[in-house]
Amino acid sequence: MIDYKKFISEKIKEVTNIETIEDFIEIPANKEMGDYSLPCFKLAKELKKSPQMIANDIKEQLNIDGEIIQKVEEKNGYLNFFINSESLIKTVLEEISEKKEEFGESKIGAGKTVVIDYSAPNIAKPFHIGHLRSTVIGGSLYKIYEALGYKVIGINHLGDYGTQFGKLIEGYKRWGQEYNIEEDPINELTKIYVRINDLCKEDDSVLEECRNNFKKLEDGDEYCTNLWKKFRELSLKEFQRIYDLLDVHFDSLNGEAFYSDKMQEIVDILQNSGKLEESEGAKVIKLDEKQMPPCLIIKSNGSTTYATRDLAAILYRARTYDFDKALYVTSYEQILHFKQVFEVAKLLGLDEKYTDNLTHVPFGMVQLSTGKMSTREGNIIKLEDLLSEAISRASQIIEEKNPHLQDKEEIAKKVGIGAVIFNDLYNSRIKDEIFDWDTMLNFNGETGPYLQYTYVRTNSILEKAKYIPTVNTINYNLLSDETSINLIKAIYEFSNIIKLAASKNEPYIISRYLIDVAQLFSTFYNANKIIDENTEIKEARVYLTYCTNIVLKKGASLLGIKMPERM
Repeated sequence: MIDYKKFISEKIKEVTNIETIEDFIEIPANKEMGDYSLPCFKLAKELKKSPQMIANDIKEQLNIDGEIIQKVEEKNGYLNFFINSESLIKTVLEEISEKKEEFGESKIGAGKTVVIDYSAPNIAKPFHIGHLRSTVIGGSLYKIYEALGYKVIGINHLGDYGTQFGKLIEGYKRWGQEYNIEEDPINELTKIYVRINDLCKEDDSVLEECRNNFKKLEDGDEYCTNLWKKFRELSLKEFQRIYDLLDVHFDSLNGEAFYSDKMQEIVDILQNSGKLEESEGAKVIKLDEKQMPPCLIIKSNGSTTYATRDLAAILYRARTYDFDKALYVTSYEQILHFKQVFEVAKLLGLDEKYTDNLTHVPFGMVQLSTGKMSTREGNIIKLEDLLSEAISRASQIIEEKNPHLQDKEEIAKKVGIGAVIFNDLYNSRIKDEIFDWDTMLNFNGETGPYLQYTYVRTNSILEKAKYIPTVNTINYNLLSDETSINLIKAIYEFSNIIKLAASKNEPYIISRYLIDVAQLFSTFYNANKIIDENTEIKEARVYLTYCTNIVLKKGASLLGIKMPERM
């Protein structure tokens, strides 16, 4: 497929010798300014001329024959390029004919490995909607990087260690016989956790017992270890039901506990670096030069911290996966934590290849209309309940709209879960999300169901046509109307959109793009009779419908959304 931006930059380089010119070329917001534009203001200082003069000089010297670039215009210091419509139509349709379901993929990540740390629920606690964001953002990034040719390692860094387990062990010691954790593990363990947490607030000596339990767990105490293993196994069995519903998979379930025997090496390395200091009985790395508080490595009671375990994980992952990039998908509440950890990681003796490519991918919180959730206060919405409710509501809508639809249960599942995922990924990840059923299940708004409905409409057209024409039979001139061209331009950008989403670690870029494609298709559909009596017109429009179908399904799959074939 022709890379128009590269083609234009190469043409400009021939007359300016500016190697970085491609970085300056942009897509104008106003269609009247062309398909691509070079703002010559950015060259004025280097070339010591006015932007208008630079634009005119380049225009005069350009070797453009009209076959790929139809025309070039100078306007107010901008050099605007208009793509030849036939060239655009040909390059898009032929690329889809060749790539089919792999359209949009590339190999820019070939030979590189990206490690993505996401989801990471705490064992023995409910998998609630607060965990949804990390799970679906990380799951989408996994698929996006895969589409770019990277080897991707998905890691579920389970919260299976820490003082919270000291609390749970203490609560179980005191009241374990009162609760049936075998039958309903998460709910029963949550009740124990809330109860012991309340007691800790009332009695500092109980809190100290909890801390001692965790220290025993670290030291391998048999009773504490066996209890912890039981909590972990029961929790994972519960969590897997959620992952199955969301179709999320991991390559590693190594949680915090996996690094329990690897933390001493971290402490030794930091001790040998001369940077580990005593502070009120604890051991810290001071980060005053980076305008950050000290990074706590060992607590005053001798136990380790989240930071110690994250540092052990960085060392292990560098050695095991030889990663080119490591992403940590967690809430923005942990921004300082990861800044500290990434800074301290520079003391581990690792190659800069690893320490320079540690990236925190923060996201905003999911909130109830009543405010923030807390396991300690028992104020949560369990994710499994939420997904079940989404499926139930989708089922009700389908029952009202199309009661005789086949496979209603499976379609309701795709629509309900797709609605939840799309709602989460439609805005920039850093924004807080307020949960709203009416918005996410709307079939007419910028939602998952609207996207799925548009895809189903393309399916219906292809079924009615009874066949997909071959690209060789298409008369490109019959797709030169404005609605067709606008849709084809959007389809052309699919590969660039995937690359952009990866470069910014922002799945919402794909979500917004897919809504644009769906809306452009609706405009094309409303303006044109697709199953036309004229065979040539029919073949051209049916093929463009097929192209749209490919992009909507592929794009949705990168978000983790499954498309129903009918609705």
